[in-house]
Amino acid sequence: MRILAVDPGERKIGLAISDPVGIVARPLATLDHTARMDDAARIVAAAQENNAQMIVVGIALEAGGEIGAAARHAERLAEALRELTSVPVVLHDESLSTQIAQDAMLASGRRQHARRTQIHAASAAAILQSYLDAHSSE
Repeated sequence: MRILAVDPGERKIGLAISDPVGIVARPLATLDHTARMDDAARIVAAAQENNAQMIVVGIALEAGGEIGAAARHAERLAEALRELTSVPVVLHDESLSTQIAQDAMLASGRRQHARRTQIHAASAAAILQSYLDAHSSE
């Protein structure tokens, strides 16, 4: 099953897509945040274009698992997505996804500018890979 992942940021939204069998995640695109329903419509369009059968939205839980402002933002985006599509939308803890993506990009030797422009999609890929790994036995 192909899955689209979303890293919802305040200014940028990272997207990633899995391979057709749902084993490996790869960065897809970075969107500029505009308004929640506009963002949701563009995310649903990306899911449709890539034949995604599920959307995973990263949720940033605070220490101890509490829901803070960033997590509420992700929950509201997930609800907007559910209003626009029948594709299942699930939330997945995105703890450390940005750090994982930054480390991977540094290891690959990409230039600083490239890292800044691609970090959001890479973070979405880290979220998606975490989700895929956690559900690989299902």
